[in-house]
Amino acid sequence: MTSDITAYLGGLDDHLREIGQKLRPLIDATLPNGAGKLWHGHPTWSLGDKPGRTPVCLLKAYNSYVTFGLWRGQEIVDASGRLVPGARRMASVKLMSTDDVDPVLFTNWLHNAVALEKK
Repeated sequence: MTSDITAYLGGLDDHLREIGQKLRPLIDATLPNGAGKLWHGHPTWSLGDKPGRTPVCLLKAYNSYVTFGLWRGQEIVDASGRLVPGARRMASVKLMSTDDVDPVLFTNWLHNAVALEKK
């Protein structure tokens, strides 16, 4: 576990921290070799040991929600329709509460995102 991510989450308002704390173990379990570090001020998980080199996903807190983003999210087949396309190839989902975190769905997204990076 990376202490800078722990500090980031610890500095959030209670409901945002709870969202991050529910999602983080899913990310860490799915990307056991992924390097979770703060990059550009928010937690980012990348393959390898350098943040930003082969990034896979990120968490970013705002005033009332946490964004979970996937760098190549637009390339992931998302039958749920929850991933919203963003800049470049990214896609993300806004999480307003811990109920918005579906462990099976998010783990599937992460497995697909890792597979894209390993191609």
